[in-house]
Amino acid sequence: MSRETVNTICRALKGAEWSDPWGGGHDAWKVGGKMFACIGAQGGGVSVKTPSIADAEALIGMERAVKAPYFHRSWVQVDWDAVPEDELRERIESSYALVFGGLTKKAQRAIAED
Repeated sequence: MSRETVNTICRALKGAEWSDPWGGGHDAWKVGGKMFACIGAQGGGVSVKTPSIADAEALIGMERAVKAPYFHRSWVQVDWDAVPEDELRERIESSYALVFGGLTKKAQRAIAED
């Protein structure tokens, strides 16, 4: 898989917006102004949010992910060459759902109606 695979998955999510907040070729995907997925300039994997630090540690322990550099401990980086596409899609969609769920009801409605 590749950066384009991840970007295609993210682009299809309702209200998802792309940005490069740090410059230099990062792909940061946000919903409601909050990031749910990020690909570093060097690529190789996508950083996603997990429900908790314990969930992130479990994924790291199972060697399904590594700690996402520069992110909170509840975020992991999934190597897109090390997991099947359906698992990668599930990790991205779960991260999106977590971030979307943390938005205000008003913001959620605005995105859903768009």
